[in-house]
Amino acid sequence: MKAIVRHAYGSPDILQVTEVETPTPKDDEVLIKVQATSVNAADWRMLRADPFLARLDSGLFTPRNKILGVDVAGTVEATGSAVKQFRVGDEVFGNIFDLRGGAFAEYVAAPERLLVRKPANLTFQQAAAVPLAAVTASRGLRHYGQTKPNQKVLINGASGGVGTFAVQIAKALGADVTAVVSTRNVELARSLGADHVVDYKHKDPLAGIAARYDVILAVNGYQPLATYRQALRPGGIYVMAGGSAAQVFQAMLFGAWTFRTGDRKFSLLETKPSQEDLAFVAGLIEAGQVTPVIDRCYPLEAVPEAIRYLEAGQVRGKVVIGVAG
Repeated sequence: MKAIVRHAYGSPDILQVTEVETPTPKDDEVLIKVQATSVNAADWRMLRADPFLARLDSGLFTPRNKILGVDVAGTVEATGSAVKQFRVGDEVFGNIFDLRGGAFAEYVAAPERLLVRKPANLTFQQAAAVPLAAVTASRGLRHYGQTKPNQKVLINGASGGVGTFAVQIAKALGADVTAVVSTRNVELARSLGADHVVDYKHKDPLAGIAARYDVILAVNGYQPLATYRQALRPGGIYVMAGGSAAQVFQAMLFGAWTFRTGDRKFSLLETKPSQEDLAFVAGLIEAGQVTPVIDRCYPLEAVPEAIRYLEAGQVRGKVVIGVAG
């Protein structure tokens, strides 16, 4: 099969189109003919080993998994002997982050526990945009943020992959949503259902704000931890779902200390595949409450270009890779 392969850590320039052996599914796995995948920040971070400590998990000197890609949408081609949920011909999608990649290829073998049937009202390209970003948004709002109807929710970084899903999921949960975006994305945020939109190019979204929000989900856009704490109502929860390595490290060091007094809470969201969360999002999609936002679509051979575009930081929604014709 054809795959995008790397043999070292580095820039997108090291990625090569290579013929490799088609994987054979284990007992609990299905073999998926990949129709589409997508590019996530996790992919370029694993590509570059950023932060460096990521090598402790992915390989100290050379990467253990030579094929990146954690979102997958496709058709089941074969099943392992213990597989119960899927049959050959089923259309599925999922997040294979636990495997540290493998989706930038024509075929991938994945455990059935990471997959859900593709909603009939999505194309494969749309479905490929969903798993990692939408599940991150769902977990941040439902499990970490414990979002309830009529609560006031702030989404900082509402125009990216996670943010566009977060706005829609928060609205589906019945929240009053404030989206923080740049000037060029104001209309996008409104089209997603945000009740209030703040253009951070013209206004500091948290300046002078005290005790307004029940949940703050920070995907991108940096404010001091103390500022986030001040903007929360008593009992409010700040969930950090993205940021630079330095910002995450700072949150790990000082998050608990900054929120040590009062009844406001801090959580650093862990990226984790969840079949239950993906099924929840699939239900919202089928109900017409959530729709993937796709910025650009590239062919498999253009994965390096797609990663460069994502790294440039101007993506609205998701960057998708079409694999099968």
